[in-house]
Amino acid sequence: MAETELERAEKRYAQAKARLQALKNRESTRQRKLDTRRKVILGGALLDLAERDSGAAAMLDRLIRNLPREQDRKAFADWNMPSPAPSSSDPDTSS
Repeated sequence: MAETELERAEKRYAQAKARLQALKNRESTRQRKLDTRRKVILGGALLDLAERDSGAAAMLDRLIRNLPREQDRKAFADWNMPSPAPSSSDPDTSS
């Protein structure tokens, strides 16, 4: 039995719809990966800063203590937070 013009059009429509959904899924995946990359970079930068700056170390401590989800706080339970190395230029460590 020959395919009618309507059936061919419906088939093309379904294929186009599937291609559009695949493109949307790929873009969504790309955006999630980029978001994760940004978070990792910022987290690393914050940890690095906390090792050099007591204000940043205090802010990091406060952020961890105020995490809203218990499971997130548990991830930091045995973690040794970086603390700034004493330096003569740091006003918090001078006497």
